[in-house]
Amino acid sequence: MATDQILDLRWHDVEPRFRDLAARPPTETSIDDWLSEWSSLTARLDEASRRLEVATTRDTADTDSRHRYHAFLDEIYPPWQQEEQRLKSTLLGTGIEPRGLEVQLRKMRTDAALYRESNVVLLSQEIKLAERYASIAGTWSARWDAQDRPLAKVRPFLQDVDRTQRERAWRVLQIPVLRTRDEIEALWREVLQIRERLAANAGLPDYRAFRWQELKRFDYTPADCKRFNQAILELVVPVVDRMYQQRRRDLGIEALRPWDLDVDPRGLAPLRPFAMIDELLSKTSSVFHHVDPQLGGYFDTMRREDLLDLDSRLNKAQGGYCLPFNLARRPFIFLSLVGTQGDIVALLHEGGHAFHVFEMAHLPYVQQRDVEKIGAEFAEVASTAMELLASPHLSEHSGGYYSERDASRHIVETLEGYLTGWCWIALVDAFQHWVYEHPDLAADVRLCADRYLALYTQYFPSVDCSGLEPEVAAGWLATSHIYQTPFYYIEYGLAQLGAIQIWANALRDQASAAARYRHALSLGDTRSIPDLFAAAGGKLGFDRATLKPAVKVVTERMAALSNR
Repeated sequence: MATDQILDLRWHDVEPRFRDLAARPPTETSIDDWLSEWSSLTARLDEASRRLEVATTRDTADTDSRHRYHAFLDEIYPPWQQEEQRLKSTLLGTGIEPRGLEVQLRKMRTDAALYRESNVVLLSQEIKLAERYASIAGTWSARWDAQDRPLAKVRPFLQDVDRTQRERAWRVLQIPVLRTRDEIEALWREVLQIRERLAANAGLPDYRAFRWQELKRFDYTPADCKRFNQAILELVVPVVDRMYQQRRRDLGIEALRPWDLDVDPRGLAPLRPFAMIDELLSKTSSVFHHVDPQLGGYFDTMRREDLLDLDSRLNKAQGGYCLPFNLARRPFIFLSLVGTQGDIVALLHEGGHAFHVFEMAHLPYVQQRDVEKIGAEFAEVASTAMELLASPHLSEHSGGYYSERDASRHIVETLEGYLTGWCWIALVDAFQHWVYEHPDLAADVRLCADRYLALYTQYFPSVDCSGLEPEVAAGWLATSHIYQTPFYYIEYGLAQLGAIQIWANALRDQASAAARYRHALSLGDTRSIPDLFAAAGGKLGFDRATLKPAVKVVTERMAALSNR
């Protein structure tokens, strides 16, 4: 189906098909055809939604795209969700349990228990509030050298060896967030009210309980998350503290400030792995082909089919993502790249998500292969593991980006990022638990800022924030997940754990680890999260005993590469 036909979809085009499916419940003999028709219909609507969403992020000033997306959310999304729920109830009512849909049936039962018609409009409003946050963030630009620049083009100056320049960049980057603070804080109050109403309508004690069911978190509890955060506090924070203290000594400064965290402490210039997007694409293709020829072929398909938007420009939304087009069975990658080392990490990461979409394409039903429906705990393993599986092939010897020495430096700095990343993940996750355990307090944005600052101090004790408290405390305003995808953050920490476990296997046998990785991705959403971890060669865990070996392999590998 042509893209224009998908984007011009109207509810009256699909409503009769939904009603027809609901009117003729499947039997044991008709179940496959019934499921195929439902899958095709859902994929068509889902792709329309995703393509409209992509359009609003590619150009936040495009009022026509925003209008069309909002029209979809107002006119199609609510009745679509009602009909989806009707079909789930129809299937569950038959008692038929099709092979390969065991995970989906469990999710459908959860959806049925959670569903309230009074929440359909609220959920649509929540999506629009998330889009409004993206629109606000899309206006963020920094004044640098008499020009308004996207934030992504100013952040590289945080790596400048000139400390005065770094401080100037850090302070300039805070201005757009603080300038829009009132607007974001007002948005937050709306978001919090809607989420409390969603939970109340569903008869649940708080929004966290609602979200836990909405995210289908069957395999762990909020208490497990807190246990994982505590393990990070006990095992990772001391390692990062030592790392930062060494950084302070190497830089020859009395106190480590927020603008001292990205510069190379030895005074080396920042890595600049590419200058032009075409150069990046060619080198990345080579890297992926070395990891696995099939994965390289997938990336080449994305290049041919214009499924990559990678340059940085004004009026482009912040952040990055990989979204599936479930009708076409193709992924789309969105990033704003400017030639930094972090850009390589981001592209490898989103490439892992894209490969997940390709590997699942053989599955017959969209319910099994929608990567956004798969528990992010494992979906993020697919992406994070690719950062590590690609690591032996980053040098020019493999057609990659760096000399051998710079490739080692990239890997060490990436691993340092995993350690500090665990601290950030625990901080944001702990903040969100506090919010929904104390929604009355969280309605006061000043208390939110105080709580965020306190957690920052706990997880980054070596960073001196004196005199910078308002700017650091405003970090929660710039954390998009808090507004757009609540509680979607701990997944990154669990995924790092799984990815490092896969990488530890790859250090012993790269080909075998890559094969197990691809096999686990090909399973789609047909297994539980612990089973997917196991299929990939890892283990889902939340305690010190599970985290400790991962921290050990990271620190040992960093030491080995640093001594080259």
